[in-house]
Amino acid sequence: MQQFIMSICTTAMPIVLGYIVWLLKNQKKDRDSNSKGTMLLLRVQLIEYHDRYVALKHIPSYALDNFIEMYEAYHDLGGNGMVTEMYKEVLELEIRK
Repeated sequence: MQQFIMSICTTAMPIVLGYIVWLLKNQKKDRDSNSKGTMLLLRVQLIEYHDRYVALKHIPSYALDNFIEMYEAYHDLGGNGMVTEMYKEVLELEIRK
């Protein structure tokens, strides 16, 4: 009986482990896609904030707080480049309450 159970375990173990690896790869792919989508949405919003408030030459404090939080999340997700320059420009704007 023990021999039978051992042979089943020996046969089933690679199949189970293969399935677990397949599941983990799919989850990683989904996470990567979600992160990229989130980063793109943040970039769109950051550009909109930048364009709006640079044109006004000032920014409300609540909008600046939102902009900074969005930028930090965007940066944590791997975003960089032109948005970093926009971030610096927004930080130089006059802050109004």
